[in-house]
Amino acid sequence: MAKPLEKPIRPDLYEEDFFAWTQDQAAKLRARTHNDVDWDNLAEEIESLGRSQKREIRSRLIKLLAHLLKWEHQPERRSMSWQTTIGEMRTHIDGLIEDSPSLAAFPENVIDQAYATARREAAEEMRRDLRTLPDRCPYDVRDVLYYGFMPGQPWSPDDLVLD
Repeated sequence: MAKPLEKPIRPDLYEEDFFAWTQDQAAKLRARTHNDVDWDNLAEEIESLGRSQKREIRSRLIKLLAHLLKWEHQPERRSMSWQTTIGEMRTHIDGLIEDSPSLAAFPENVIDQAYATARREAAEEMRRDLRTLPDRCPYDVRDVLYYGFMPGQPWSPDDLVLD
């Protein structure tokens, strides 16, 4: 069990050495020295952890949607790396939701916002006019997160471009 730092904690440690602050605060919580805990900053950091989970899901969803758009709109360029990226993004999102089930509805809540960003990124990567891609997300969130879903014309692994 970690012990609180021996020296008295300076009030500015949070700003000067975040890692040392986290270790000291964890030790104080374990030792149940409640009067010594930096409650305001600790509460802020806990809230930040929740926001980072949301940011991570949104980021993975953007990448997933961009790759689904490329997959659908550039069938001649489909590759194993695109397929792998699509699977990895679904796996990461699943893992984040498994760790935090209260975020299960989050992808549906942000899919329109994520799609707008993914659409711009995909258009740029494909060197296409943004107007050639649908204005609104053409995929249902359940399909986006489903491992068996791949948009566009039917394909087979033989169609993939070797990376």
